[in-house]
Amino acid sequence: MNQKIIITIVLAFVIVILLATSLFTVDETEQVIVTQLGKYVKKVPDPGLHFKLPFIQSVHRFEDRVLEYDATAARIITSDKKQLVLDNYARWRIVDPLKLYQTVRDELGAQARLDDIVFSEIREELARHSLTEIVSINRQIIMDKVGRQCDIKAREYGVEVIDVRIKRADLPTGAAHSVYARMTAERQKIAKKYRSEGEGEAVKIKAITDKERTILLAESYRKAEKLKGEGDAQAITIYAEAYKQDPEFYAFTRTLETYEKSLSRNTTVVLPSDSEFFQYLDPATK
Repeated sequence: MNQKIIITIVLAFVIVILLATSLFTVDETEQVIVTQLGKYVKKVPDPGLHFKLPFIQSVHRFEDRVLEYDATAARIITSDKKQLVLDNYARWRIVDPLKLYQTVRDELGAQARLDDIVFSEIREELARHSLTEIVSINRQIIMDKVGRQCDIKAREYGVEVIDVRIKRADLPTGAAHSVYARMTAERQKIAKKYRSEGEGEAVKIKAITDKERTILLAESYRKAEKLKGEGDAQAITIYAEAYKQDPEFYAFTRTLETYEKSLSRNTTVVLPSDSEFFQYLDPATK
C-alpha cells in the first residue's frame, strides 16, 4: 500500500513538472518566440496559455511596447569647430524578435547596439552643421534625418527607431562665455544692419511722401485758383446783367454798400462837396 502511494506521488510530481515546463503564458505586452536546442521553431502570435515541448524547447520573451533609450551625454564637434555636450534620447521598438534574437540575443544587446548606431549617426550628421544651425535653425530637420538613418541601420537587428531627439545641448565648461560673447556680437552686427536699412527706408519713404504732399498741394491750389476765377467771372457776369437791367438802381445799391463798408461811427471824411461819393447824401440831390 505504501509503495502504491509513493508511486502515485512520484507520478503526480512528474506530471506537475512536465506541465510546468511545457505550459507558458504570453502577456499582451510581450512578443514570444520558441526555440528548440537553439534553433528557431515558431513565433507565438497571440497572448494567452500556450504549449511547448518540455526541456528541449525554450521560450524567449521580448517587449512589444515602445521603448525609450536615454544616452549618456557626450561631446561632439560641429562644422565650425565648436564643441558641444549633447544629451539625446531615442524611442524604438522590436519589430522582428527572431532577427533580434539571432543578432544581439536580447533587449540589452539591442540597446547597446542602438547606442552605437545613434551616437555614430548624430556625430556624423552634426559634424556637417554649425553650432547655430544645430541649436536653433535646422535642429528639427537634422534630427529627422538622423532618425531615418538610425532606423535603416537598426532594421538589420530587428529594431525600428521611431525618432531620435536632442534632450539637451550645452557648451563645455569654460567655452560658454566666449561663445556667448561672439554670438552677442554677431547678433548686434545683424541688428545694426537692420536698423541702418530701416533708417534708409524711412528716409526714402519720407522723401516720397513729401514729394506727393507737394504735388497734392500744388494741384489743390491750382484747382482752387481755377474755381475762384470761375466764380469771379460768374460774379462779374451777374453784376453786368444786373447793371443792364437798371443802371441807376444798381449804382444806388453799390453806393450804399460802399457807405456801409467805409463809413462807421465817429468816422470823419473830408471830400469836396461836389464829390460823386456824396451824391445820395446831398439834400440838393433829393
